[in-house]
Amino acid sequence: MLGGPRPRLEELFRVIRIATEFIRGFRHLHFAGPCVTVFGSARFQEDNKWYQLARQVGAELGRRGFTVMTGGGPGIMEAANRGAREVNAPTIGCNIVLPHEQVENPYCDTTVWFRYFFIRKVMLVKYSYGFVVMPGGFGTLDEFFEAITLVQTKKIADFPIVLMGRDYWDGLFKFIDQRLIPEGAIAAMDTSLYRITNNPIEAADYISETARRRFGLKYGEKVARRWWLFE
Repeated sequence: MLGGPRPRLEELFRVIRIATEFIRGFRHLHFAGPCVTVFGSARFQEDNKWYQLARQVGAELGRRGFTVMTGGGPGIMEAANRGAREVNAPTIGCNIVLPHEQVENPYCDTTVWFRYFFIRKVMLVKYSYGFVVMPGGFGTLDEFFEAITLVQTKKIADFPIVLMGRDYWDGLFKFIDQRLIPEGAIAAMDTSLYRITNNPIEAADYISETARRRFGLKYGEKVARRWWLFE
């Protein structure tokens, strides 16, 4: 909770709680295997076209040997975990404690609960070989732009980020092309840091090919986990 400085003992306990949550996340996810994280709205139901697209994405990633990791909740997260489960691929949910909306979906083999959003986001990046960003709201936008910032500032390198749903994202990328680039807020080449598609096979192939080239990932073989740091 925000609220300015607190008594020093209270702040110490908060640091200990944060460290404990990091350690618990590391312990649960260390042997998760090569993961790809799928982001998206918790609000879309099974009859929504984006839910069905996320389900296909989860299946295609699972067929390529990835563990499909999501925020562990309903909607798009459920759909991606469900698609992976349907092709017998491992699934993980990194869930967040909220007063409403965020309940565990039934398609996660493993669920890790977090109190702090920033710890949860560290886990979703640290153990992933790529991101798929499905249609979503503020939380999805936050996760997408943080990932882009990490790549842009070279905190992580050659990291595949794919957005699914051209129609959904069209207005956002018009704003990027027509406002951010002309104003000099970003470089034109920064738009190469992500890929947009409607095709789950194209998305999964792109992430798989990049992971094999960048991280030495080989299907069916155990590989050394990559390391990166916030500096």
